[in-house]
Amino acid sequence: YGKNTIKFLRLHREGKKHFVKEVEVCAHLRLTSPQEYLEGKNSLVIPTDTIKNIVLVLAKKNGIPSLEQFAIDICNHFMTTFCQVAYVKTYVQEVPWQRLHEDGVPHIHSFICVPDGIRFCEAEQCRNGPLVVFAGIKDLKLMKTTQSGFEGFYKNEHTTLPERHDRILCGELFCKWSYGECKDFDFDCIWKKIRECILEAFAGPPDCGEYSPSYQKTVNSIQMLVLSRVSQVQVIEVVLNNTFYNVVDMKNLGLNNDKEVLVPVEAPYGSCACTLGRKKFFEA
Repeated sequence: YGKNTIKFLRLHREGKKHFVKEVEVCAHLRLTSPQEYLEGKNSLVIPTDTIKNIVLVLAKKNGIPSLEQFAIDICNHFMTTFCQVAYVKTYVQEVPWQRLHEDGVPHIHSFICVPDGIRFCEAEQCRNGPLVVFAGIKDLKLMKTTQSGFEGFYKNEHTTLPERHDRILCGELFCKWSYGECKDFDFDCIWKKIRECILEAFAGPPDCGEYSPSYQKTVNSIQMLVLSRVSQVQVIEVVLNNTFYNVVDMKNLGLNNDKEVLVPVEAPYGSCACTLGRKKFFEA
């Protein structure tokens, strides 16, 4: 049990310059005894309102140095404060506020919300067990208008999809990864590096791009690039929900529409998912 959707803004001031973190937190506990479920006894139950207040107090006292560290702080607090807590799991996601720039100059106290993917993390721990930390990005919408195709696929009497060697590749990406033993990581730096890997693997070189023969191959390329460049990542899950675009037939309007006007196919849509990890992790 626990408290969901604890939303708040943490404002930090350094002189005239302000810093903001707006987050949503979910904190769930499992107690050492299920007596509240089986017998209706609430003597061990920490009220969900108390859980909410603890999260807010930790934000006030510790700040939010990174999403991952804040999730770790919450786990540590419940484990060290309440002997009846057997397991704690914390989920934190961030509202994508970015500092506003005017003529290239960063503003000291103004921000803009930019929907270029939502950062999130999870931390969970069992009593006498290791602390496990996950991080990720979701709702990241990506598109490239060429250098994508889908050919040579299996066909039977039910196949109507034509082969394409030049199409728009567009989708909404969810990516979640796990760290190994959590040491003194710079979580902010790692997250930014992984995001850069995602964009690079999806798009290819800026002057020419890189051909994608399928959504599946693009998903794998993202995972392989992250694992090759970020040693702290042990397992990475990627889900790419596809958005398809159909070319509008304008022949009846006396026009040749050479893939210049397209309409999105709202539903149904495709989805590709894959989890990839280092061999040593799965052997363990």
